[in-house]
Amino acid sequence: MPTPSPAALPIRRLTPRDLAACADLAENRGWPREEHKWGLLLAAGTGYGIDDPGGGLVTACVLTAYGPREQPDLTAIGMVLVADRYARQGIGRRLMRHVVAELGTTPVTLHATPYGRPLYEELGFKTIGRAEMVRGRFSPLGPEPEVATRSATAEDLVAILRLDEEVFGADRTHMITRLPAFSDQLRVAEEDGRIIGYAAAWPNMDNHVVGPLIARDTETAKALIASLAARTDLPLRTDIDVRHEELLAWVKERGLASLAFNAVMTYGIGELPGDWTRRFAPLTVAAG
Repeated sequence: MPTPSPAALPIRRLTPRDLAACADLAENRGWPREEHKWGLLLAAGTGYGIDDPGGGLVTACVLTAYGPREQPDLTAIGMVLVADRYARQGIGRRLMRHVVAELGTTPVTLHATPYGRPLYEELGFKTIGRAEMVRGRFSPLGPEPEVATRSATAEDLVAILRLDEEVFGADRTHMITRLPAFSDQLRVAEEDGRIIGYAAAWPNMDNHVVGPLIARDTETAKALIASLAARTDLPLRTDIDVRHEELLAWVKERGLASLAFNAVMTYGIGELPGDWTRRFAPLTVAAG
């Protein structure tokens, strides 16, 4: 039987049962499998994909919505992939048009690689900023920040959620409440008994990814990173908003090197909600 045209293959919702197929698709395009991250995104978000008649997936992406379920304040799109044998056939464009139409009037954000950016611009996304991916083994250098940090406890969750919504600009309860199980470390920064920042370090292949990183100021962000680094033997990786120049210089002095830049893009909104001055790094670029 002839192979159906990619344009005729139906787009469907993905579920956590598609985790292995999503990881296979990532591997097909030279990305790491990242099954731990896929598990979170498929559980907390909504995946879309097209099945390959020969097995596996032709394409996939994941949407993570924030705010009220009926009318989210913001949705992040991530993990947009097309299998190598279907590349450059308009599949990614078709999938993106579908999900943007599904979202209606909901504002959308995504982090775009240089390769993907032209497609998103064609669809009407605008670049509003950049994030720099850095990775390396953190080495303490000189006096470290004196901001007090400690492991988060269950009793901290309400305060963390309150701070996160204030800084991120939308309710991320369904994602943040998964952090204790998803992360290897979840730490808070405190002043006079009040939480002024928090950060997680979660396993991703041979790294610990730092994110989210929410902090009152740069010194607090430094203290959180240093405290996470002191409790792992793995390299750290994170994606820092390039406007946080002091923090970027500080982590590079301590062994993290620049790997790549991604464009922060939006659709249907001019700027991201919340307070960027306290938002240093996303949980993951796939979910904002």
